[in-house]
Amino acid sequence: MTDYKSLKKSAKEARDRAGLKDISFALLGDTATQFLKTAIEGYGAMLSYRADVYESEYDVIDSEVLDENSGLYESARDIVIIYMSPQKAYESFTALEMPKRRGFAEEYAGRIRGYWDTLKERTSSAIIQFGMNGINGHVMGDFANRQEDSFEFQLEKLKYLMMCEAAKREGVYLLDLDRIERILGRDVFTDMRFYYDARMAISTEALPYVAKGVYDIALAIKGQIKKCVIFDLDNTIWGGVIGDDLLSGIELGELGDGRIYSDIQRYLLELKKRGIILAVCSKNDEETAKEPFLEHPDMILGLDDIAVFVANWEDKASNIRYIQETLNIGMDSMVFLDDNPFERELVREMTEDITVPELPEQKAEWLNYLSDLNLFEVASYSEGSDRTRQYREESLRRSEQKKYSSIDDYLKSLDMEAECASFDEFRFPRIAELSQRSNQFNLRTVRYTEDEIRRIAESDGYLTRYYSLKDRFGDHGLISAVIIKKTKDDEGFIDTWFMSCRVLKRGMEEFIINDIVASCKEAGIRKLVGEYLATKKNGMVEHIYADMGFDDLGEGRYAVDCGTFTKRKTYIRSSLRP
Repeated sequence: MTDYKSLKKSAKEARDRAGLKDISFALLGDTATQFLKTAIEGYGAMLSYRADVYESEYDVIDSEVLDENSGLYESARDIVIIYMSPQKAYESFTALEMPKRRGFAEEYAGRIRGYWDTLKERTSSAIIQFGMNGINGHVMGDFANRQEDSFEFQLEKLKYLMMCEAAKREGVYLLDLDRIERILGRDVFTDMRFYYDARMAISTEALPYVAKGVYDIALAIKGQIKKCVIFDLDNTIWGGVIGDDLLSGIELGELGDGRIYSDIQRYLLELKKRGIILAVCSKNDEETAKEPFLEHPDMILGLDDIAVFVANWEDKASNIRYIQETLNIGMDSMVFLDDNPFERELVREMTEDITVPELPEQKAEWLNYLSDLNLFEVASYSEGSDRTRQYREESLRRSEQKKYSSIDDYLKSLDMEAECASFDEFRFPRIAELSQRSNQFNLRTVRYTEDEIRRIAESDGYLTRYYSLKDRFGDHGLISAVIIKKTKDDEGFIDTWFMSCRVLKRGMEEFIINDIVASCKEAGIRKLVGEYLATKKNGMVEHIYADMGFDDLGEGRYAVDCGTFTKRKTYIRSSLRP
């Protein structure tokens, strides 16, 4: 981790650097935040972002949020950061008479909830609320943990209430300062000399970690997330070498360091359950490499948990590129885990943008190390999304395609059926998640929270369509969404069109264009306008509107007359819903 002085230097240099991406924050705090502002600017510069940070005056959160004419509302901000320190909370707590202290957590949580609701009503900003780290208020020792009118009791209750309230609100994210304090230690996280001298509740040593936490969340909101973890096998998810030590000799479960490896497998399995794709990249004979998955009684991971299994004697960088092409996701959304320093360095040198953690020499430290890196931060999550199954099915489709002499014959053989309909509440979480994750097939790369998707769906000013797809190999689930804004009585604008890259070149693009033009025509929209906004990752769809028969208006804008539009050829049949 870099230090504060380096961040301060980066923040200063960023003012004159060209080519930085823009991101804006509003920073509200009840203690001094000027050093935190610098850390956010500096850490952003290290990630090639120019952070425009509006910093409120000291301890004026109430007036900033409640006064519509405050500086907070002078311009739109991507993210509002609220830092309410436990030191200030303790001052408020001790000012209460004893009987009222039992209701402190509810009252303080209500105050925070009021900030969130007011900000959500008045802005479209995401909110990052700093969680409460612990402070030493043990005037009654450990007995305080069972005493409802103690600060320790109320602080823990407050943390719980904040989590419960955030869970009810889209676009509100909690930054866990407790986690950072556990990593650094309490005396490092808060230097009391600085607190008493300058009311700085977070030390300069801790500020880089806090700034990283801010960007972990901010970039997840922008859709820059890790989607896949690729891992080695021998001495990575089990001890020993399966080809030499054989099935009975590898370390798992109670054998040798087996508990360490079992916990590593549990960690990977939990990632898979949370939507992260698992892939294997091992120097091994494939049959030998798969033997523990099939035969070892202490294996926690199964072959069904692995989306792509590559075991051969090729170099790992080439195999990782194969995995990336199979999954059709960006290399910068992938993480590679390997116990061998040589293999890690090879992959770093030969595979641009992939994240390769420098695992500690002691394997017992791996899980804490990976947890501290916080590589898999997300801004949304929809339950029931089985990406592993979908990617395995995609592998079968690719194998099947080789049997056909023409792409048309292959597409006909898939027996594809699409469901399309207006957004509904059941699908809001998945649409929001796909909005956050889609980078390559995303015409304007606008990100939406679940709450924003709901507001759009309920507005008469928009036409919305979602699309799911299934074929004879399986169900892709919801793979695309389109939002059309009604700009005039007879004109619409495609505000958003994103699609999972898993279904590219199967006629789904054509099916969607046919459907949205028909839907617009039915809604009385004569002219439909689309726009392509270029990003580093979405070059693949630069010409999509032209390819679909839209007229080029220049400057990335295209239009089509819905009345004269010629339907595009597709082999996908429709399971149409209203």
